[in-house]
Parts: sequence; structure tokens; C-alpha cells
Amino acid sequence: MSTVDTTSTAPTPPALPDGRPAAAAWSLDPAFRHLNHGSFGAVPLLAQEEQNRLRRRMDASPVEWFPELPGRVAAARTEIARFLRVAPGDLALVPNASAGASVVFAGAAARPGGEIVVTDHGYGAVTMGAERLARRWGGRVRTARVPLDADADTAYEHVVGELGEATGLLVIDHITSPTARWMPVERIAAEAARRGIPVLVDGAHVPGLAESPLDGLSCDFWVGNLHKFGCAPRGTAALVARTGLRDDLHPLIDSWGAPEPFPARFDTQGTVDATSYLAAPTALGFIEDTWGWDTARTYLRELADYAERIVAEAFSELTGRDCRVDVGMPVGALRLVRLPEPLATTHAEADALRDRVLRELGVATAVTSFGGVGYLRLSTHLYNTPADFEDFAERCVPALGAWSRDR
Repeated sequence: MSTVDTTSTAPTPPALPDGRPAAAAWSLDPAFRHLNHGSFGAVPLLAQEEQNRLRRRMDASPVEWFPELPGRVAAARTEIARFLRVAPGDLALVPNASAGASVVFAGAAARPGGEIVVTDHGYGAVTMGAERLARRWGGRVRTARVPLDADADTAYEHVVGELGEATGLLVIDHITSPTARWMPVERIAAEAARRGIPVLVDGAHVPGLAESPLDGLSCDFWVGNLHKFGCAPRGTAALVARTGLRDDLHPLIDSWGAPEPFPARFDTQGTVDATSYLAAPTALGFIEDTWGWDTARTYLRELADYAERIVAEAFSELTGRDCRVDVGMPVGALRLVRLPEPLATTHAEADALRDRVLRELGVATAVTSFGGVGYLRLSTHLYNTPADFEDFAERCVPALGAWSRDR
């Protein structure tokens, strides 16, 4: 039943070409264990330095910089499109996946009484945007409830079962944030398209974890963060739109690029600091040139296998119950482990526990809640080592057990 690979052994951590550990390429504070790359990412020093160089150039001659900025953004957009294996003309740059979703909601045609279908695994901020759009339509949001252990067929049936004549938009996660699972978006989007229902796929965690995330996926809109597993500077995300509905997409702030077609009108955003966009190719290229993305994904998966096993075993031994989690379509670099009851039964409690773990135990991690159950969401990247998770299992699991008994 469990997704845990019980045969997993500790993988060998990657090193830099000069022999130093991979973590030396990042500026993460060594006083903490950083086990939550999936929330906010971490930017390699090389990309930080490139962004700082670009900022100095911007501040040295603003009148020269800003008229040239749209061309620079377009060039970065082309490189990012190559990384995602999509056409540059189908991709606009936005600050984050939620901003991309907001662009889609703002550009949606009026649909009086229309319904929007989401899932109970959706990212809260995006679901809130869908609810706001539904109120504008005078309609409602329908929530497809997908069991955590649902396989691809079952997940498909639960989502498609909520589609109907009134459905004006489907919002579906590619990788779910609170539950660390894939959704069968290719099949779901194909069925929605057959029914003439527009589809927004929230792929916030996908860039870097999938080699060609949009291959075989026919959707109207797709958003993905480059600053998570892609390690780009924060505030860098892609909005991919490949159908005629993209003609109604506009930046959330009007600027002089407004008359341009999609995606060029997104390249001009006045005096915003777009250096995160411009430095993103440096971050993506650093991973590729140093280790290769295929090698990186393999290490992230193998380390997640190991981390999931040892942390789940530690919690199980402590609590006397199986703390492994049966996730129907697990993600290579993101895994769930069940927390002792009654920890993190709500979103607010999960955030509070995350903050306490950081403050008192010196570990940055992710805590999520789904269906009234609290989970530790393990996340791996190249700077992580087996020792990070061994320390968590040995030192933090007992503390969390004690906290659960104090409730």
C-alpha cells in the first residue's frame, strides 16, 4: 500500500567540479537545515551574482536600461521557453504561478451563472482567485474531491465527474502543493477540451521536475514557477498559452506594451525590476552545465526515497502506527509523511508548526494539512544530503512526538 521504497539506500551527494559539496554553490545559512526547497526555492550564488550585476547596470543608467528592457526580457523568455520545450511565442513571463492564474481569471470572458471546477488538492490562493471569478459570473465553484491514494484512473473519474453544461473553466494542478502528488492532467484536459471547457493547469512545482512538462498536454493555459525547482531568482514564472483564448490575456498592470500581441505585451512592464527574469537562464544553465538536469532529477528522487523511508520509520517507531502515506501518483522530489495526531489538522496549525520547527529546532521544512490530517512534506534538492534527513529523523521526530503529546 505504501509508496515508500523500502529498498532505498542513501545516495551519494553530488559535488561541484572542484570537489566541494553542492551546497557551496548556494548561500543558504549553515546554521539551519534547509529541507523545504519546494516552497520558496533557493537561488545559486552564480544566479545571484548575475542578478546583482544586472541591477547595478540598471541603476547606473536607468534611461538607457528601461527602453532596452523589453528586448532583454524577450531574449530571456526565449531561453526559458527552450528549457520548458515550448515555443517562445507561446510563453509570457509573470512574477509567479498565482500571478499567471490571476491573469487568466482577469481575461476570462463573461459567463453568467457559470461554474468553475477545482479540486480539494488545489493551492489556496489560486482557488481564492477562482472563487472571485465565480462571484463575478454569478456562478459558483465546484470542488472535485480526489482521494489522496487515487491512481490516475480514479483521479480522472473524480475530476471529470464534476464537469457539466455550466462549467466555464477547469482549474487543475499538475503537481499538488499540499499533497505532493501528480494529477493526470493530460487525460483530464483532453476530456475538457472535447467538451469545449477551457483549462488552466497550475504547474507551480513542475519546472525542473519534468523534462518536457507540456508534452502531450493540450490545455488553454499553463503556469509554472521557475524559482522553485528551477532555482531561478524569486519572482520568475512562465505563463504558457497556446489557443486563441490567449488573445484575451493581458498583464495585470497596463503599460506601453498593451497594444502588442501575446506574449510581447508582457515584456513591457514600466519600471519594474525585471532582473529576476533576466537572471533565470543563468540559474537553469548552472544546473545543466554542472550536473545535468537528468542527473539532478535522479538524485532528487533517490534522496526523497531515502528521506521518506527513514523519517516515516522514525515516526512509526515513535507512535506505534504506520506513518507512511499512500500517495496515488507520488512526485520524485516531494514526499509526504504523516505527523502524529493532533498536529497540523488545519492550514493555520500547519503554518504555526512549520514556524515552530524553524524557530526551536533550526530546520526549515514544510507542514501541510489535508482532510484534517497533518503531514510533513519532505522536499529535496542538490544541496541536500542524506545527513539532513538523518538529523531530522534522530533529533526532530522525537521533539514533534513530544509536542503532539502536549496538545
